[in-house]
Amino acid sequence: VADSSCASCPYRERKCYSDRTMDLGLAEDHFSRPVGSFVASDIEQLKLAIEECKKLILELPEHSERQKDTVVKLIHLRLKLQELKDPEEDEPNLRILLEHRFSKEKSKSVKQTCDKCSTIIWGLIQTWYTCTGCYYRCHSKCMNLITKPCVRSKVSHQSEYELSICPEIGLDRQDYRCAECRTPISLRGVPSEARQCDYTGQYYCSTCHWNDTAIVPARVIHNWEFEPRKVCRSSMRYLALMLSRPVLRLKEINPLLFNFVEELVEIRKLRQDILLMKPYFITCKEAMEARLLLQLQDRQHFVENDDMYSLQDLIDISSGRLSCSLTEIHTTFAKHIKLDCERCQAKGFVCELCKEGDILFPFDSHTSVCHDCSAVFHRDCYYDNSTTCPRCARMTERKQDDISDVKEA
Repeated sequence: VADSSCASCPYRERKCYSDRTMDLGLAEDHFSRPVGSFVASDIEQLKLAIEECKKLILELPEHSERQKDTVVKLIHLRLKLQELKDPEEDEPNLRILLEHRFSKEKSKSVKQTCDKCSTIIWGLIQTWYTCTGCYYRCHSKCMNLITKPCVRSKVSHQSEYELSICPEIGLDRQDYRCAECRTPISLRGVPSEARQCDYTGQYYCSTCHWNDTAIVPARVIHNWEFEPRKVCRSSMRYLALMLSRPVLRLKEINPLLFNFVEELVEIRKLRQDILLMKPYFITCKEAMEARLLLQLQDRQHFVENDDMYSLQDLIDISSGRLSCSLTEIHTTFAKHIKLDCERCQAKGFVCELCKEGDILFPFDSHTSVCHDCSAVFHRDCYYDNSTTCPRCARMTERKQDDISDVKEA
């Protein structure tokens, strides 16, 4: 009885636990950086200590303080083991490889996935890098294995989309290999599953194709379809970098799209009006000080032309966001020219055909503009060149008079 009471004594139990902890090496400061080099036996000892620690956690009472302390020690042991396997001493902050500009990441709490080995990057215990151009992420230890060049270089040299819908060439034409890394693939998944990219139409392995989805430009332009499709990793990055680039000239690629999408016609009219307002602003001191044109700084191409679109423009047109924002900007611009600024008002036109009504501006909905001299008339008075423009007639007569004077001289 005495022995049994001694065995259940809390003091003795704590002493046994403390002795076992010392045997495992858990009392050591395994979280500090080691001095000198470690040999294989050090790693093996840590692995044994981790296994013993896991067994001890299972033996201790659930949710007890001793179990919590042992879990903390287990974490420290694993951190030390990973530190020995993957040291990060002398890792540079910037590395350049295949036109990638890899920057060393400092975040320790965000969990990412390595684009090379497709495994998780544990930022707390592993060194990892992100390309500042295409956002390619990888472990430090995987960098020398990278074979994919930076997608941003492709965007810089070849700013255009594949405009055929899923241009498949067939897995046999690819020699049953991944289009990117040339790993053997098949539709049966042996040795690796063949996954098709809806953007390129080619097949990729599971390492190069993670079943990411993206809106495919060809489907938008030809079918006005915005459903995200499965694309490979390189296509996903390329489409993301190209999203805001105005490289789509719709009236050449698919002019019939304007006949079926009313929102496109509305946006085109608003853009044409803004281009007509631009000369007023660049010659107006108040408009320049107010920086009115900077309201379109995210869509700079809107103040340069009216026929180039980015994929983001088309997405926003489909959702209705662009129509709302552009209408609001159009109203602000028109208010400045017609109401707020006397200098801009002075540049308006009077209809020379009827000489009645208010001051006219070329962006008014009820006006027509002469294509030769840019004079503005009421639409009811001027029927698109069917009526002779008085201003053009005066200019022609003046030129003839000048020629006559030169001949007489």
